[in-house]
Amino acid sequence: MKKDISSFTGFDNELFKFFKDLEKNNSIEWFHENYERYQKYLVGPAKAFVAELAPFLNRLNPAIRTEPKFNETLMRLNKDMRFAKGDPYRNYFLIHFGKFKLDSEFYLYFEAGGFEIGLFLNNTIGENHYFRQNLKKFKKEILDVCAKYKFNDRFGLFQLNKGQEKILTKFNAGKHYSKLEEIDLILLQQVKKPALKTLFSGSMVVEMMKMISTLYPLYCFAISPQPLKLLREFEDNFGEAI
Repeated sequence: MKKDISSFTGFDNELFKFFKDLEKNNSIEWFHENYERYQKYLVGPAKAFVAELAPFLNRLNPAIRTEPKFNETLMRLNKDMRFAKGDPYRNYFLIHFGKFKLDSEFYLYFEAGGFEIGLFLNNTIGENHYFRQNLKKFKKEILDVCAKYKFNDRFGLFQLNKGQEKILTKFNAGKHYSKLEEIDLILLQQVKKPALKTLFSGSMVVEMMKMISTLYPLYCFAISPQPLKLLREFEDNFGEAI
């Protein structure tokens, strides 16, 4: 598959215009007429972006999905109308890196007004969801990780419900730890403007790698009942100072 994917050279500002147009014309007819724009400005660059990140993610954690295709790392715009009402297409595009559906995951999210990069933490009780229990068991270690990897005050805290609800502009674990315990679906993210030059060049891959490296130590507490073992493996492979 990767032989058919071009090298990633950046996204195009036209993708934001595509979403603005989609918001005004959310119909099957319009989408079919603009399918080539969708492929050129969203799907093609997104697949190339995922392919460029794959070696880094495979080394970081081989369980994270890195196939550049839909239902793996890319979310389709079209909704399943058996279960959805209203417009046939989502007005956003999601590139995400987790191990399975509804897993905690890293993401790059596009909509008409800009884009976001960050970490989704599934804090619900369920099979293979460990963040809630680890928040109670490893509070000191989580606080240490947030300070050590300079995570504090760099990401906003949002709650995911039907949409995104901002809780804090700058999350600091030392001050706001209890907020994590109160939210079931957590977003820790940086909101970016469409004009950010990094987005339109190959250096967006480096930007994403830096973000993932900063948040991965916290991610360890979401995906394993033995997060300290994962954390040691990360530090052995990547070094303590990223």
